[in-house]
Amino acid sequence: MTEQTRKGFHAEIDEISDLIVQLAARASDAVARATDALLKYDLAEAQQIIDDDDYIDVAAIEVEERCQSLLALQQPMAGDLRQILAAMWITGELERTGGLACNICKGARRMFRTELPPRLRGLIAEMNEEAIRLIRLSVDSYSEHDAALASALHDIDDRLDSLHRTFVKTLLESSRTHDLDVQPSMQLALIARYYERIGDHAVNISDRVRYMVSGVMPWRAGLARHRVRDEPRKHELAADSAEMSSNGDDKAD
Repeated sequence: MTEQTRKGFHAEIDEISDLIVQLAARASDAVARATDALLKYDLAEAQQIIDDDDYIDVAAIEVEERCQSLLALQQPMAGDLRQILAAMWITGELERTGGLACNICKGARRMFRTELPPRLRGLIAEMNEEAIRLIRLSVDSYSEHDAALASALHDIDDRLDSLHRTFVKTLLESSRTHDLDVQPSMQLALIARYYERIGDHAVNISDRVRYMVSGVMPWRAGLARHRVRDEPRKHELAADSAEMSSNGDDKAD
């Protein structure tokens, strides 16, 4: 790239980064509003959040198209290429987060006016706060190119996972004591899962940030460990197979 081209490229990257931060704000706001609609039995607000998801989808498409244009016109390499790929991946995670906020609203409509036990209401509020915190931290790590913060997201997400387990346990207890019927219990179990998935998307964003900053692909670490662990087993199976074949040849003689 010429100096002028590089300046234009980085200006476009900065604009894309700003769009992603705005997209994250919309997604986290949708989650907060969805929780409010659920706890306040507000059907009108739930429908409005579902309708507003179109704005998130349109913003995500704009980011993806601008990234694709940069890839086609500039043919970036190394760190520049990682920034564009990370932006596209992160946009997808945020778009799916907005979709999960819509799912919370749909669940709220299906269990309209179901009286929730205070303990479950409190846990929903806590899961909401933790999910939003994870989104904000993950996007902070992206905008600041902070690999250390991104790495910490896996541990920070443990709290949301713990809240989800506590919620499911409390929900089962409420079902056994007949505080809740089967249908609303099923909807609440799904809603709790949506919050957990929002946290997972935030962690995925943090993994993409680590890749963008360092070139390391954290999501492949599990696969690599699996391969290393299975390698000795493959050799054992090959040796067993060879021994069986040899024994068969001896018997044939």
